[in-house]
Amino acid sequence: MRILLLEDERDIREPLAALLRHQGHEVDEAGSLAEAREAVIEAEPDLAVLDVMLPEGEDAGFRFAKELREAGYSGPILFVTARDAVEDRVAGLDLGGDDYLTKPFSLKEFAARVRALLRRQSRVHSSVFERGPLKVDYAARRVFWDGREVSLSAREFALLELFTLYPDRVYDAEELLDRLFPGTDSGLRIVRVYVHRLRQKLGPEVIATVPGGYRLGLA
Repeated sequence: MRILLLEDERDIREPLAALLRHQGHEVDEAGSLAEAREAVIEAEPDLAVLDVMLPEGEDAGFRFAKELREAGYSGPILFVTARDAVEDRVAGLDLGGDDYLTKPFSLKEFAARVRALLRRQSRVHSSVFERGPLKVDYAARRVFWDGREVSLSAREFALLELFTLYPDRVYDAEELLDRLFPGTDSGLRIVRVYVHRLRQKLGPEVIATVPGGYRLGLA
């Protein structure tokens, strides 16, 4: 899943981003409203995690949430903020927020809130993908091949999820590298390694090599 993380304090933003990436998500980090707007224009997130108090103002996160809703964004919004007054919680939820987490909070609680919101978002669309021998349960993060459950790592699942969410799209290796392996020193080799792992665990036909890159290989 793609997650927008708007948080101006690096010492908070970076650990949260690292946690989300470890769980296999693609994270667009933003330290300002301008960066957040640019990220949303580039690609709509599946979840928006928004700090409320930003350099642009004490209610900047609330204003951005309103912008998102007015622009047609229907995904979940999680506010993370030190403002814990009841009035602030009500304001955030009334502006289209789905959850409200006050600082300081544990990484475990943050991860649990994210999982809950993404499960809800998966059910809004389709919680299960089935094609040929492949079945992917997004909410439960379970994968089956010919009726047999197959264990995938977080990165393997994220790669398969990308192909199944957009089964007709061709991804070049550079895009997969940027989306799923940011900051790696392994280069494009890491993409080939993970494609090979999926083929080994599921079936050689699950991912097809086509002109321009890779795509789901199941008709």
